[in-house]
Amino acid sequence: MSTSTEPQTQAYRITRDTSRRSFSPWLALTIGAVLLALLFVAWPILNVLLKSFSGSGGDPLAGWVEFFADPTYPTAVGNTLLLAVVVTTLATVIGVFLAYFTARFSFWGKAAIAVLPVTAILVPEVIVTQAWLMFLGNNGFLTRFLRDAFGVQLPSLYGWGGLILILPLLYYTYVYLGTLAALKSFDSQLEEAAMSLGSSPFAARLNVMIPAIFPAVASTSMVVFTLTIGNFATSTIIGGKVELLAPLTYRAFLAETGGDPLMQSTLATVAIAIVALVLFVQRMTVGGRKYEMVQGRAWAPIRLRGGSGAVLAAIAALILLASTLPLAMVAVMAFTDSAGPVLRWGTFSLDNVVKVLTRQPQPILNTIGYGALACVIGVFVSVIVSVVIVKKKTFLTPALDYLVMLPMALSGTVLGIGMITTFGPGGVLNLSGTTAIIVLVFVIRRLVHGVRNSSATLHAIPDSLEDASISLGVPPFRSFLNVVLPLMVPGIAAATVLTWVTIIGELSASLVVYSAGKETITIKVFQLMNTGLNAQAAAYGLILILLAVVPIAIATRIFKIRLFT
Repeated sequence: MSTSTEPQTQAYRITRDTSRRSFSPWLALTIGAVLLALLFVAWPILNVLLKSFSGSGGDPLAGWVEFFADPTYPTAVGNTLLLAVVVTTLATVIGVFLAYFTARFSFWGKAAIAVLPVTAILVPEVIVTQAWLMFLGNNGFLTRFLRDAFGVQLPSLYGWGGLILILPLLYYTYVYLGTLAALKSFDSQLEEAAMSLGSSPFAARLNVMIPAIFPAVASTSMVVFTLTIGNFATSTIIGGKVELLAPLTYRAFLAETGGDPLMQSTLATVAIAIVALVLFVQRMTVGGRKYEMVQGRAWAPIRLRGGSGAVLAAIAALILLASTLPLAMVAVMAFTDSAGPVLRWGTFSLDNVVKVLTRQPQPILNTIGYGALACVIGVFVSVIVSVVIVKKKTFLTPALDYLVMLPMALSGTVLGIGMITTFGPGGVLNLSGTTAIIVLVFVIRRLVHGVRNSSATLHAIPDSLEDASISLGVPPFRSFLNVVLPLMVPGIAAATVLTWVTIIGELSASLVVYSAGKETITIKVFQLMNTGLNAQAAAYGLILILLAVVPIAIATRIFKIRLFT
């Protein structure tokens, strides 16, 4: 009897094991992630595109007719493209120079100098802009000092001059980090081999090193280009009479909030088209170029010496000073006595900080509450997305990867308009005026940072570890939880910190979707600057910087987490 039932039992076990293997929870998670991305990313963007062709009076091209009829709109597009080209060129030159200087030479304080450029992306853009205004604005500290002491009148910071000064210093860090990573992985033996065949050192770098680092430089330069296209805070505060696309789109949103949102959708569609073209060019020029260094030998750093070394060091020091200046200026302003818009330079006071902490703490509480909730949701989602993109690839993986990265390429203003159009009054799900829409915008806008950090960690984890666990009889999903997930902890921690830092600094998207009483620190700073209350704005800015810097210091110094490599 037992012998007759034994084959049936074995067959049942085989069938059960086969059914278990045929069901993949990762496929279900992938489908769910794609559906969520379609709902919260693709749908809002599609709504923006469709509304640009929904003119009143039965004319679907009414918005585009107005766009080309009013010279303000084409001028704004032309100015934006010109600004993006100039800023990208300057940021690329600065970033590549500083990366080469850091990787190629040995000098005192190199460890600190290698990290200092990162502060440029830690301080929120609105705070950086405010600091430059207080330093070089019409009534700025240095402007007044030079005018009163030497009779020197500096040119106005408002307009093209201020934009070209501030934006490259805001964005060069992206090029710096990407180029530095490429230079550190460059095999110096290739350059030596070229020189042994008769090439000069300059020709060897031109023909060997530059092609090897070109994909990293080009990719990060494209990031700078798209960030400049979507720049809102600096363009709005410093731009002056220069018409630019992101501020113009926001003004159209304010003008049409209660009516037909035709021009805001038309302008947003133009921004989407520009970004789509940039991504296409990137894929055509960079996508096919990939260089891998196997068992290479890094450069031996050369000690700086002589007049040329002093010049290079002076240029690098000037760049770093300009990058870190906003931190110092915000701290000084926060503790400077003020009477309305008038700052009494040299007079120390705690009134500004006490006022924002005791009388108007709500923006701080909102930032912490909304940011923490969005960070938890964002990191959880980013871990799942990164796993299905890197380790559990399916036919849906490319679509999911593109949808997740898309919000980073789009400006916050465009994304915010898409969200309020889709999930605001008249939408299928009305989230207008709620905390949910702010948290949702935070998650979608900054999800890419968590995905990138988690993905980088997963690329370093061999598949053989999980395969070994499965071969020992542990189910695949449990093998992932027991083997892969613990190894992801450093990457998840890094993703958490960077997601938090970028979320609390978000302005443009949240400015579109927030409602009264739900202001975050960045929104409050933006409002205070528009009313001239710069000292209070600086106090909020100082608190925001602390909310960003303290977690980074704890992560890097105490827990030894590598955040920017």
